[in-house]
Amino acid sequence: MKAFTYERVKTPADAALSATRHAGAKFIAGGTNLLDLMKLEIETPTHLIDVNGLGLDTIEPTAQGGLRIGALVRNTDLAADERVRRDYAVLSRALLAGASGQLRNRATTAGNLLQRTRCPYFYDTCQPCNKRSPGSGCAALDGFSRQHAVVGLSDACIATHPSDMAVAMQVLDAEVETVQADGNTRRIPLSEFYLAPGDTPHLETVLAPGEMITAVTLPAPLGGVHIYRKVRDRASYAFALVSVAAVVQPDGTGRVALGGVAHKPWRMAEADARLPEGAQAVYDTLFAGAKPTPENAFKLILAKRTLASVLTEARA
Repeated sequence: MKAFTYERVKTPADAALSATRHAGAKFIAGGTNLLDLMKLEIETPTHLIDVNGLGLDTIEPTAQGGLRIGALVRNTDLAADERVRRDYAVLSRALLAGASGQLRNRATTAGNLLQRTRCPYFYDTCQPCNKRSPGSGCAALDGFSRQHAVVGLSDACIATHPSDMAVAMQVLDAEVETVQADGNTRRIPLSEFYLAPGDTPHLETVLAPGEMITAVTLPAPLGGVHIYRKVRDRASYAFALVSVAAVVQPDGTGRVALGGVAHKPWRMAEADARLPEGAQAVYDTLFAGAKPTPENAFKLILAKRTLASVLTEARA
């Protein structure tokens, strides 16, 4: 492991300022992803900023009737919160489908959104990876691609985003709150948070250098039936081949988002609008631009069947 310095800060603004003052700095909270990447020397921060003592670990009601979830709320606590279980059940179910109990006890809300892809070529420093080493190429294009993206990809990267929580938050219209080094704050819709891979897959979010997530806000409860269905190779501690988060109203309207198929939670307003027409119409809209590899073309069939199953269950 490369040598690094360590610092504890007192406020979110101090954390953001310190990150801009130290080239190569990283924030650390639960460390469930960052520490693994440091051990493999995929991430080599020169300075670690410990943000665990900033008091960002509470879940509070908002004036608009929603919830404000602190960046440091642990996944276990978020999934178990009575308000989340009652009003945002799709989020609770998505969290419980992710990782293991031990990891959920450490992993944070912000860290979950910012975790890196689990593409095996990203983790193998002997292989070319544009996300890890810009301009080196993408070994997955001609390699093992069973777990990879079928939509929203580019010629430079076909990696998927691994989060379950983010898929549920996407379907709930979550917003990300941040603070910058100058103390200014902003709110970013989750739908605009992740960048398409294009020619620069190493740039994954719209966060500016040093900008730190302080909270995620959820709007007022949507009602309806909440379902999160995750299809994976084994029953636990596995990333999604395909996942579907759905909130469906009694009149057949609603919204859906998919995980395991793109560089971000995959949701389209046009697909939501076609929900009353049935699963086939929603699928056709979501995957109109799909470009699977021979190894992961099965994901299209899997996505169609999972989507149909979820919508059938919701309407029943």
